[in-house]
Amino acid sequence: MSWNMEKVSGPWGFTEGPQWTGSALLFVDMATHRVMRFDPLTGETDVLYEGTNNGNGLLWTEAGQLLCCESGARRISLISFTENRADTIVDNFEGKLLNSPNDLVMDGQGRIWFTDPRYGQDRDDMELDHESIFRLTPHGDHSHIERMTFDTTRPNGLLFSLDHRTLYVAQSGRLPEEKRQLRAYPVNADGTLDAHRVLHDFGAHRGIDGMCLDVEGNIVATAGYRESGPGPMIYVFSPSGEVIETHPLNVDRPTNCTFGGEDLTTLYVTTGDGHLLRAFTHRQGRLHYPKLG
Repeated sequence: MSWNMEKVSGPWGFTEGPQWTGSALLFVDMATHRVMRFDPLTGETDVLYEGTNNGNGLLWTEAGQLLCCESGARRISLISFTENRADTIVDNFEGKLLNSPNDLVMDGQGRIWFTDPRYGQDRDDMELDHESIFRLTPHGDHSHIERMTFDTTRPNGLLFSLDHRTLYVAQSGRLPEEKRQLRAYPVNADGTLDAHRVLHDFGAHRGIDGMCLDVEGNIVATAGYRESGPGPMIYVFSPSGEVIETHPLNVDRPTNCTFGGEDLTTLYVTTGDGHLLRAFTHRQGRLHYPKLG
C-alpha cells in the first residue's frame, strides 16, 4: 500500500528533528535556528523557540522537556520555553569540544545516546580525532559521558529496538571510502556495545539520515536523493534488515521521520528542501518516553 505524502508546512530552510508531543509536531529549521510547531488541528505552523545554533536532532521526553543537538554550538542543550533559554547538558568529551551533535535517543534507564559526526567541508576546528556515539548518564546536576563506538565515521540517526537490546545506527559516510550502512549493535548486559551487524548496505548512494520505530519493531527510515540510486525514499526494514516496504518521495533529501497523531499512525517527514510532509499510514509508531527519574 503506497503512502500519500502531503506537504503540510514549508518550505522553510532545512527541516530536521521531528518530535511528537502528544498534540503537536515539533521540528527544527536549521537554516534559521528555530524550533517550529505544527498544529495538525489548524494546519498552522508557528515559531516555538529561536536560537538553536543550527539545531538538528530533537528529543521530546515524557517529562515534557526538549533536548536539542545544537550542531553549530557543538553541544546538547535543554530548552526552557518559559524562560526562553537553553542550558548546556554536554559540550565536551575528556576536555575536548564535541564535533557537532546530530541526533539523540533515550534508553530505558533515562540515559541519553547521541551521534557526534562532522559534516561539511570545514573540519579544521575539530578537537576530537574520531566521530563516535556517546552516552550521557544524568547524575543530579551533572552528567557522565562515555564513548560507546570505536568504528563509526559520521554516524547519523540512531534508534533502539523495542526491548532496548539493540542499537540501530545509520553509518552515513560522505567520502567514497566510507560506508553507508544500517547497522545493528547488540547492547551487552554491562551496557557496552558488541560488534555490529550490517543490516543493509546502500553502497555508493545516500544512506539513512533519520529513523523511527513501529510497534512491531520495524525500522522506518529516510534515505536517498535524486543524485544517484533509487532516489529519495521512505524504507521500512524488519529488525533483521529485510526491506519490507519502500515509499518513493516527490521531494528530495528526506532527513528524518516520526509517528504522531492520536493513534500514532501518522508519519511526519522532514526534508533538506525545508518541507514537513505527512502521510496517514497502516503502521503504528512506537515512541519511547522513558522517565528521567
